Amino acid sequence: MSSEELHNAEKLASIVSSGHSQSVESHILSEAQDKGEHLYSVTTTTSDVASLAASPLNKFYFWQYNGPSGVDLDAIATQPSVFDDPVKAKYYQPRADYENLHRFDPSARWTCREEIAVLRKIDRRIMLFTCIMFIALQLDRGNLSQALADNLLNDLRLSTNDYNNGDTIFTVCFLLSELPSQLVSKKLGPDRWVPMQMCIWSVVAFSQFWLKGRSTFFATRALLGIFEGGFIADITLYLSYFYTGSELPVRLGYFWASLTAASIMASFMGFGLLHMRGVEGIAGWRWLFLIEGLLTFIAGLFAFGLMPPSPTKTASRFRGRKGWFTPREETIMVNRVLRDDPSKGDMHNRQPVNWQNLWYSLSDYDVWPIYIIGITFGLSAAPVGRYLTLTLRSLGFSSFQSTIMGLPSSVAGVINMLLFTYLSQRYNQRAIMGFLAQVWIFPTLIALESFGVHTNRWSKYATTIVLLSHPSTHAVHVAWTSQNSNSVRTRTVASALYNISVQISGIIGNYIYRADDQPLYKRGNKVLIGLCCMNMVIYLLVKVYYVMRNRHRDKIWNAMTQQEKEHYMNTTTDRGNKRLEFRFVH
Repeated sequence: MSSEELHNAEKLASIVSSGHSQSVESHILSEAQDKGEHLYSVTTTTSDVASLAASPLNKFYFWQYNGPSGVDLDAIATQPSVFDDPVKAKYYQPRADYENLHRFDPSARWTCREEIAVLRKIDRRIMLFTCIMFIALQLDRGNLSQALADNLLNDLRLSTNDYNNGDTIFTVCFLLSELPSQLVSKKLGPDRWVPMQMCIWSVVAFSQFWLKGRSTFFATRALLGIFEGGFIADITLYLSYFYTGSELPVRLGYFWASLTAASIMASFMGFGLLHMRGVEGIAGWRWLFLIEGLLTFIAGLFAFGLMPPSPTKTASRFRGRKGWFTPREETIMVNRVLRDDPSKGDMHNRQPVNWQNLWYSLSDYDVWPIYIIGITFGLSAAPVGRYLTLTLRSLGFSSFQSTIMGLPSSVAGVINMLLFTYLSQRYNQRAIMGFLAQVWIFPTLIALESFGVHTNRWSKYATTIVLLSHPSTHAVHVAWTSQNSNSVRTRTVASALYNISVQISGIIGNYIYRADDQPLYKRGNKVLIGLCCMNMVIYLLVKVYYVMRNRHRDKIWNAMTQQEKEHYMNTTTDRGNKRLEFRFVH
């Protein structure tokens, strides 16, 4: 081994031991680039650290399956971690009952080509079906608005107030069930609880076929909220078992992109099913609830067989006696996830969160800034989207035209969301991407507020579509919450709390555009402009908070001797993101 490689290996070891494992690769690459050097992969020898330091793998790898141009796909892909430091490794060993312990091997090494193949396989086997499940959720969650077009209120003798009350009941129940659902999921395992959730809520959904009046309407709204709540947080926890922190945001982007697919699909299905009005003398909206509910029930039954509990537990009668992954692939899956986040080995996947840990997670103030963002970030644009159809109708477009004219913003929004999600990981920036999303929204709100009654309707339409095409950073926030939790316990609770904050945002957003302010909503748009400015400030303050927290820890950690660091690692009672060697993503 050359003196240059040894120099890189020593540098890597010193950085890892000082708790900066997340920035090791960028540190060495940037230094080499400053010198005009080309880092290359070396054959794995007894000095594995040198191989890691010289790996050409960069962040594009996780998004471009064929790898970046000029990268040797047969180079070592294994990333640096605390497991490469003999002193620190013993403090990060997975617990004895960790479900994937038999595949944990800190000495394991694999190539870029192998990891790409494994990642492709995970996307096909795991990610694709989670998107299908989300589509099923959206069908049952969103078909009430379609049922309104088929005279549901008159058939059930309901008023508009009854409908609004039912919507509020659903939202409140959905919100209150987020955390309990996560706790149940952590105890039973997402692979058991999510299919149960789907089957239960689908039974409630297709039971709406037999609605009789106000009481049954309110009851089904409450039950749907109770059993659908927590689903998204449950899926986030489940996906974290298979993906690293750098891969999760874009997968969550795919997850939310399926929401748009579901909306488009629901529009066509609703059009056909509502035209069944009169078949067997039954209203079209009853057929809508029945058929879409049965489809979700079937998806729930499949979920029992298509959701393996962990990367090493895929063998079953339904999935095959040998499972989906080879022993080699399982080794790669387990070790790459643990190398990225050793805290994922802290709990068994069916280990419940006790009351003490629940309180500890609830009181984790270092994740609260993201909850605040969850409450506020969507408020600057959500009311515009919620009233899009009414706005287009007020501009003189027909019902059919209004439905079709909303599609461009849906498609553009998905593309921009995926782009911003990718950029957040490519440049390791979370708060800045959220800030830029608000910058996108701001000028369009100014334009909407300035429009008058005689403004050309196509100008109003174009401005509204540009506004609604803004890149949502929701997927970025969910992954951000997961990464800054730094423990399975906190991650379980934090995912639910973040989703609760988003539900609260939805409730607040319902009261910004008011009837006495229509059709231009001048007052409401002024409020949205203020909220947009507030959001930009909040994102910057959150970034400053995490940067300062990291600098404070750097100062303490770098002032410690090696012996003091070892003593801290051996005796500390700090957990998760409170450990001195942990650094927050910002």
